[in-house]
Amino acid sequence: MSNCGHTSISWHNTTQPKRSLDGMQSCEISSDSTDDPLSSGFRPHRQPRIVVIGAGLAGLAATRVLLKNGFTDVTVLEASDHIGGRVQSVKNGEATLELGATWIHGANGNPVYHLAEENGLLEHTTDGERSVGRISLYTKNGVAHYQTNMGKRIPKDLVEEFSDLYNQVYELTQEFFQNGKPVCAESQNSVGVFTRDLVRKRIMEDLDDSESTKKLKLSMLQQYLKVESCESSSPSMDEVSLSEFGEWTEIPGAHYVIPEGFMKIVDLLAQDIPTHTICLCKPVRCIHWNYSAQHREVIGKSSHVKMEDNHNDNNHQRNEDPLILGQPILVECEDEEWISADHVIVTTSLGVLKQNHEAMFSPSLPEDKVLAIEKLGISTTDKIFLEFEEPFWSPECNSIQFVWEDEAQLEQLAYPEDLWYKKICSFDVLYPPERYGYMLSGWICGQEALHMERCDDETVAETCTELLRRFTGNPDIPKPKRILRSSWGSNPYIRGSYSFTRVGSSGQDCERLAMPLPYANSTKAPPLQVLFAGEATHRKYYSTTHGALLSGQREATRLMEVYHDHKA
Repeated sequence: MSNCGHTSISWHNTTQPKRSLDGMQSCEISSDSTDDPLSSGFRPHRQPRIVVIGAGLAGLAATRVLLKNGFTDVTVLEASDHIGGRVQSVKNGEATLELGATWIHGANGNPVYHLAEENGLLEHTTDGERSVGRISLYTKNGVAHYQTNMGKRIPKDLVEEFSDLYNQVYELTQEFFQNGKPVCAESQNSVGVFTRDLVRKRIMEDLDDSESTKKLKLSMLQQYLKVESCESSSPSMDEVSLSEFGEWTEIPGAHYVIPEGFMKIVDLLAQDIPTHTICLCKPVRCIHWNYSAQHREVIGKSSHVKMEDNHNDNNHQRNEDPLILGQPILVECEDEEWISADHVIVTTSLGVLKQNHEAMFSPSLPEDKVLAIEKLGISTTDKIFLEFEEPFWSPECNSIQFVWEDEAQLEQLAYPEDLWYKKICSFDVLYPPERYGYMLSGWICGQEALHMERCDDETVAETCTELLRRFTGNPDIPKPKRILRSSWGSNPYIRGSYSFTRVGSSGQDCERLAMPLPYANSTKAPPLQVLFAGEATHRKYYSTTHGALLSGQREATRLMEVYHDHKA
């Protein structure tokens, strides 16, 4: 990975790595002097203390860049018991299944692609595991079977005819941002409303189609919008902003699957990070930034508080006040440990920020940043893997798409809790079978995904089997021998899959979310105390792994440039 072309800076660090007595990694933090490099002039003998919150792609990328460029006092606090964030690769026999990030989206200039390519991770990727299509990304081999709830397959030529129409309208949704087209009031600035209205209009104007054909196309439209919702990780395309939709930038090239698992990318990012740097099972309760005398007074009265890292060997420093050390931040962990820092890089998901920002920052975040968090969207897209002893689908079938004929005229595709399964849009066939066996991957998003997460495996397996029997018209489909599914919505440290620009939000909200605190023009306090990274902070590549990785590098570079300037 590039260190962004900046000159490396090397400092002496007196603290040595160590393990705690119980064998778990300790949060090693050093503090070599009382100088604050940003407020009292650069002092090369005092390392800035940097805390990175989250060991997903953004946090690991930031840490890697910082360590490569001479910063040695870096600590990563990860709330869960593993690194990787929204990457979760699970071994299933010889195969690896992805509960989280699955594809490298595009090759040209994509840092995740280059990392994978340079390290031989794509050598065994088959042609069928590379795709340039948007819908049904798992494979371009074979044909998607569009099945109705009456157990009938929609003819292939009818599917292709509808798909061409849908894709023409999809291209139009890109033009509002890209060409500055004004958004009319009827569309409600919504991708879903605009697409549904225009596609319906064109279907109804087609004089060659019978009423039954029109009904089938209208039903397919609803199914396509469900697939699109899963790809956007939005509850409904009605919530996705039409005026901003075209800003998301697709990197040219195919979408690649990593046969050995996306976790290999995580391992590559982590391989040069010393194990003692990353503290697992270390949730953060509150970031006390712009640390003031008032804070000191309040915190000083709490006798149970550990004011310094309680693993630190430098006993004479343990009870020093961070203000005297020149450190403007205290990170309060849920295990009652308090860690002082010069800079904190926050890489928590937008879902966690939405739920916890009020408790997580003291003082509270500025109003415009809170507004950005509230306006941007994040929802849950979950996968349901079903493994069968034998395939019940034909060899050319690459996916089974669920088209509900009774939904042709519906406006809102939201279901009561007991009908959550109606939001499952499709099951993709994992290919090749030599690697995956006979495996289907189902997709569900929105509130219905959260309903699914609350069900037990047996219920979900039975429900999916009944759906497959109903839509294929084959009552003899057996129950799967194994089920595996994700639960991103109910994961307390994630709270959703990835972000989208919701109606009323814009790319500027991503930039506002990324802006470090305190704002440069508003205070004389030390700058760059709290920095923000993560996919939701990347204006053009939000929702992607490369967006997450680049955002981490961006914030590390921001710190590097400041210290490089001071050194110069």
